[in-house]
Amino acid sequence: MMEGKALEHERLLAQASGPQALEHAIAAAQCYMQVAGKAATPSERSRLSRRCKELIALGERLKANINAVAGSSRPPVPESTRPLTAAEQTIVLRSSRLHGNLFVPWESDPIPASFSKSGTDGAAYVDSSSFSLSAEQQAIFAGWKRPVDIFPAAAQADPGEFMEAASEIDLAQDLATDCSVVASLCAAVRHLGPSKGSLLRSLMYPFDQEAMRPAVSENGKYVFRMNFNGCWRQVTIDDRLPVSSTHRTLYVVDRRNPMLIWPALVEKAYLKIRGGYDFPGSNSGTDLHALTGWIPEQIFLQSDDIELDETWNRIKTAHDQGNAIITLGTGNLSREEEETLGLVKEHDYAVLDLKRDAHNRLFLVKNPWCDSLVWTGVGSSATLSVHTVGSASNDMTNTFWMTFEDVLQHFDSLYVNWSPSLFTYRQDHHFSWEIPSKTEELIFTHNPQYSVLSPSGSPVWVLLSRHWQDGELNILRQRKAERDSSLATVSKQLGFMALALFATSPPGTRVPLTEGHRCLHQGPYVDSPNTLLRYDPTPGTAQTLVVAQDELPLPKYSFTLSFFSCKPLTVAPAAEALAHNTTVSGAWTRRTAGGSSAHASYLSNPQFALTLPRATPLTLVLSTDLPDLAVHVAVLFSSGGQRVTAVAGRDLLGSSVEYQRGCTFVSVAAADAGTYTVVASTFEPGQTGRFSLRVCAAVPLTLKPVLADAAGRLRTAAPTPARFGDGEERLRARVGVGRLTRASVLARSGSASGGSGGGAAPSAIRVALELGSGPRRTVLAISGEGEFVDAALGLRTSEVDLDPELVRRSGGLWLVVEQIGGRRSAHGVVVEVLSDSPVQVGEWENADD
Repeated sequence: MMEGKALEHERLLAQASGPQALEHAIAAAQCYMQVAGKAATPSERSRLSRRCKELIALGERLKANINAVAGSSRPPVPESTRPLTAAEQTIVLRSSRLHGNLFVPWESDPIPASFSKSGTDGAAYVDSSSFSLSAEQQAIFAGWKRPVDIFPAAAQADPGEFMEAASEIDLAQDLATDCSVVASLCAAVRHLGPSKGSLLRSLMYPFDQEAMRPAVSENGKYVFRMNFNGCWRQVTIDDRLPVSSTHRTLYVVDRRNPMLIWPALVEKAYLKIRGGYDFPGSNSGTDLHALTGWIPEQIFLQSDDIELDETWNRIKTAHDQGNAIITLGTGNLSREEEETLGLVKEHDYAVLDLKRDAHNRLFLVKNPWCDSLVWTGVGSSATLSVHTVGSASNDMTNTFWMTFEDVLQHFDSLYVNWSPSLFTYRQDHHFSWEIPSKTEELIFTHNPQYSVLSPSGSPVWVLLSRHWQDGELNILRQRKAERDSSLATVSKQLGFMALALFATSPPGTRVPLTEGHRCLHQGPYVDSPNTLLRYDPTPGTAQTLVVAQDELPLPKYSFTLSFFSCKPLTVAPAAEALAHNTTVSGAWTRRTAGGSSAHASYLSNPQFALTLPRATPLTLVLSTDLPDLAVHVAVLFSSGGQRVTAVAGRDLLGSSVEYQRGCTFVSVAAADAGTYTVVASTFEPGQTGRFSLRVCAAVPLTLKPVLADAAGRLRTAAPTPARFGDGEERLRARVGVGRLTRASVLARSGSASGGSGGGAAPSAIRVALELGSGPRRTVLAISGEGEFVDAALGLRTSEVDLDPELVRRSGGLWLVVEQIGGRRSAHGVVVEVLSDSPVQVGEWENADD
């Protein structure tokens, strides 16, 4: 009873926000506390107590968020209040370890005593973590020093100068390979600086709440709250910075306020989670998401789908309202383009301002490098504007105005980080994903999929975040060392991911693949660890969100899906439209790649017996490890799941559309109980490759390979193909049997070698095994249930027992081939007997009655 109340409060908690969410968290925790006290077993008591503690911790975070908003000029930021499953909690905890460090989920703010010298026996704090440096950085590295040692005069005069800028902040990067980080800091300075709404209030500790700026830690310890690997996490560093033996710098500096070190501490904390000062690079959207928790969106400026006016209006309004941080990224420019344009290839730039004058829409762009090229506007419309020819604003260094049209032409990506406060509700879902085999990479049968239901239809934003792991950094460093390639080339070694939204029937059920299903929104495949999908849902109708990937190199990943909305959503893993499924793997080999039904070898393709105990709808998905291989799948009526040797139109229960590359599917609205044969084929004979076949039904099913005709059997061919002369309709050959055996007959049109005369192969035939001759003959087995069918696709009789004594008494055993019309043929019919024991087949003779 009481646990039921707790569960109901948890359900309401998942749909609430702000003070209402806090009330439900407290109520649920109190219910669990009461139930735990009356638990019958220690394990039950432990489970309930653990859930109670989790809700109390969530309540503390909600309370801290409410209090922070109360003392800030910023609107509230939604926090996911959805209770996590045990599996999700495990994923979040396992993602805490990175590069030999442990970054635990954030539970509460650190106490002030942890930053005092008295709290650490008067000793300065030392972080034992290692920070790697590149060879170029190592060449000038002069050790790690604390700010009081780097700037002794300031330390004696006013240590507060380490945290407060005397003039406008002007950050710059030198020898660190983190232009995206510095560009991020430059663009976010107005949100991080001293103000009532400073983001640093909840991101960096210790913090001086009166001066609204970071405080100097007595013992040199700093704690940062950073958002990565599924949640807010604790990142602890000391204040030692890498110093140089030359005038070059190894950390971000403020050229106007050289003693300001909080940006360098933010940088150090972020580089700790990314692998060191030599990390191979990122993008500013990803960096800002980790630093601030703001929602990253990457807009591809070279895309044909970009809507210029809508994009400008959207980002300009949000930037003016303080709800967007904007940065830019160039592509792989040539050296000539760099010198001509004054832009650096594969480099991130900060956008400090946007404005519109009488003629242009303008970006104020900053290059974060200390000494670098700035936009010249040569060869572009920018040369016509007084704002753009290398001009600076308010004596700021490395800044320039640039028209929106020039930005579109010369930059590849526009990164926008949106304030989560734009939304009221947030819901996080964590999952792990073992990347499917090559044969299933082109389909969605193993992809994470979620059903999303919005009663209101208000906009929904979905952010997919891939958790960082050590293996990715190893790949980047190895590829960079091997290739000495561009940053873009190296980053692509981590693969691509995307989000897609589908309308399904029934609504919100899983999608097997893109083809044949209604895709409402398809996001771009990105090589970033974050991608955003924005859409307007259909009110009251569940839709299916699919996580897709391409060439992700590691075998397993963890992800977080964050749903943002202004109205409550119902989100859950998508269920299968048909409850039962099975998957088999196979291959087309030189012997089994029979090609399409236009070829005589079609029925040598892999076949499977599909058994259904009751009537059911069906779906079948066929996929390969070769994206360009055209494939097809057909479901045929069969006799007890035997190998199909002939195909007529009436034999077909369902088939996929004509040959599609890489993967295909077929849907059957209703299949009766029974056994069917499934044929998987390629377009041309001899096209080899591996495949995976997945069959789904509403009832339990079995799917087993059908052995090849000759599997485990002796194969005895007639000495020559059966060729009909003029007027001949019936040919026979004697079959000798030495002992009791089980046998069947295969026949197909063949090509006569050295035949005389013209004529095509018989178009419609039948083949049989007969005892005796004349009017008393007995048909033991016959193809096609006695009907004449096209020989091009082959025929087969059922299996029959052959008794040598019965053969002797009946006047012999005959292999009979018949045609209609008595037409002469140069191309004959190839006939084979499959048997358990040896048999002999004689020459053909006319057997017309």
